[in-house]
Amino acid sequence: MDFSFTPEQEQLRASLAAYLRSHHDFTTRQAGVASDDGRTPAIWHDFADRLGLFALAGPDAPDPFDLLVVMQELGVALVAEPFLETAVTSATLLRESGTPAAAALLQRITAGDAVVAFADGERNGRLAAAPALTRASPFAGGWHLHGAKSMVMAAPWATTLLVSAATPEGAAVFAVEPGSAGVTLHPYRTIDGRRAADIHFADAVVTAEQMIAPPATAPAAIDAATDATIVALAAEALGVLRRILDDTIAYTRERRQFGQAIAGFQALQHRMVDMFMKIEAATSATYLATMKLHAPARERALAISGAKVLVGEACRFVGQNGVQLHGGMGMTEELAVGHYFKRATVIEGLFGTSDDHLARYMSVAATPSAPEGVAAA
Repeated sequence: MDFSFTPEQEQLRASLAAYLRSHHDFTTRQAGVASDDGRTPAIWHDFADRLGLFALAGPDAPDPFDLLVVMQELGVALVAEPFLETAVTSATLLRESGTPAAAALLQRITAGDAVVAFADGERNGRLAAAPALTRASPFAGGWHLHGAKSMVMAAPWATTLLVSAATPEGAAVFAVEPGSAGVTLHPYRTIDGRRAADIHFADAVVTAEQMIAPPATAPAAIDAATDATIVALAAEALGVLRRILDDTIAYTRERRQFGQAIAGFQALQHRMVDMFMKIEAATSATYLATMKLHAPARERALAISGAKVLVGEACRFVGQNGVQLHGGMGMTEELAVGHYFKRATVIEGLFGTSDDHLARYMSVAATPSAPEGVAAA
């Protein structure tokens, strides 16, 4: 089977990689995440106007491998801009929602005019089947939102929040402005330098038009957004891990001990080969999950959870060994490898840990598939 990228995908990869090398080196990245805003808006504007990346968030579902190419390069450059949250998670949810309000917001994303964060996680766990701690109560003029969301990535940057909530008819998703009355954000910096927030809703009023995904479409839209996000995170991780390995190889060729470069020590060579093998296993699993993104539910769930497990294991193994082989230098703020390890650690935990997805994989695998021609329940 040929896993080569198409000429168009290679051109996309090369253009994005060249741009990031010239405009987003490690020093620029660190200055951005250390700023009060925590990001570099000029990079975001170039994604829209110069590179056209937000075309991937359009109303027609993109080729999953186009997104894989982009996310890998964002991982290599350790980009902190909320592309994942806006152009993958939120765009997928809006695309699957099927309402005029969703289409209008999707158009703003495509134009690069909106930063959108999906507020779904609650204290009862990332893999909860439906929102339980955030509820929407109907009244004559719309809905009252009350409850809380935990660790909403990119929320401090968002111009719009997509909030999942339980209604009397089932789960729904509402578009909420962060500055609305009754909406309180508690922002903080995550260990990888990005921004997140816990959000509290105290009888926040939303109109009927702000329900962008009604109960009829919301569960499927949330599932689609979650699956697309996990695959995109896996692709980003590949870029992060390859950079860790490349930096580790380069460092061991420079670091000398006992009169020679430590890259010549067989034990360290074997360690770096093990790192390479972990990345290759994660790559194969990520490619399979990308191929299965639009497959039937059981097949898709197995591929995506399998990828999350192998990618999570690779994040931990490659990250830890990369830092260790750098010695004390690996723990410093000045060296990039530690920051890549932090991002790998965050990726391992987002949208379910390796343990969570191993349990999900075992549960789905133990469920017999439906006979041919019979829809699964």
